[in-house]
Amino acid sequence: MAKKNADAPKYSKETYKYWYESMQLQRKFEEKCGQLYGMQKIKGFCHLYIGQEACSSGSKSALQEGDKYITAYRDHGIPLALGTSPNAIMAELYGKITGASKGKGGSMHIFDKEVGFVGGHGIVGAQIPLGAGLAFAEKYKKTGNVSITYFGDGAVRQGALHEAFNMAMTWKLPAIFVVENNGYAMGTSVARTSNVTELYKIGEAYDMPSEPVDAMNVEAVHEAVSRAAARARAGEGPTFLEFRTYRYRGHSMSDPQKYRSKEEVEAYKDRDPIEQVKYTILEHNILTQAELDEIDAKIKVQVQESVDFAEASPFPDKSEAYKDVYVEENYPFIEE
Repeated sequence: MAKKNADAPKYSKETYKYWYESMQLQRKFEEKCGQLYGMQKIKGFCHLYIGQEACSSGSKSALQEGDKYITAYRDHGIPLALGTSPNAIMAELYGKITGASKGKGGSMHIFDKEVGFVGGHGIVGAQIPLGAGLAFAEKYKKTGNVSITYFGDGAVRQGALHEAFNMAMTWKLPAIFVVENNGYAMGTSVARTSNVTELYKIGEAYDMPSEPVDAMNVEAVHEAVSRAAARARAGEGPTFLEFRTYRYRGHSMSDPQKYRSKEEVEAYKDRDPIEQVKYTILEHNILTQAELDEIDAKIKVQVQESVDFAEASPFPDKSEAYKDVYVEENYPFIEE
């Protein structure tokens, strides 16, 4: 049983319902992905978000339409939270033409411009300066939008982070930088790779407002991102948030997880973000158990429909290799 929160609910019924449904969709979708990978329906690299769902859902509820999101290669959960069709994501994992990236990106490179998701990125830390660039564009165009950039704890040691932090503070960019600290860079603990183990303190070297966040709690995530977004929209510059979260599965599907104990994993499961919000919902009569069961049943259908859609979709034609490479379709470097 997850840690209980007996405090009175702070948010609307719609918000709690969104959090539960959004996180549960991510959980069930990812569990299905794990099964399909074992069946060799999904191939290549596959990094599951199970346990980290509050990071995406809490951020989405705190931000507004027009804001931009960019992340690393553990990227299924964020677009699901933003409203990307599960069909499009599953088809992308299958490498099908109906996928979010037309079957060209696979698990690590999902994009959805319609919901402001600027992709999953495979090079560690490479999305951090891109996230700063997104914020620069929003400031330049005076849109009032912000960018939020997610990366893992391993990326904190990349030089690109420090360059981006310096420029973001110098130019007061409307950016939110988030390290999803799940404790391990692949299989190596933070303590073995960094002298600074409270990662939010790295932002303080740039005078960037920085704070740790209990990212097993969706309310805490929502509140931290809300504060950061308000600061960014007021022209006060970026914020660095350390989301202290945990992945229940390995770094990727090929990870035997020998670097951590089963007891450690179970201890984090006792703080499960979905169970926490479910307890709040039931304890304060926000929704009934029957209503939650109805949501669960709907999600089960959604996930199965996404599998059926992916199975039935065709693979891309070889001509697709030349498409979506350049903005200009007849770019002179492409010749028959």
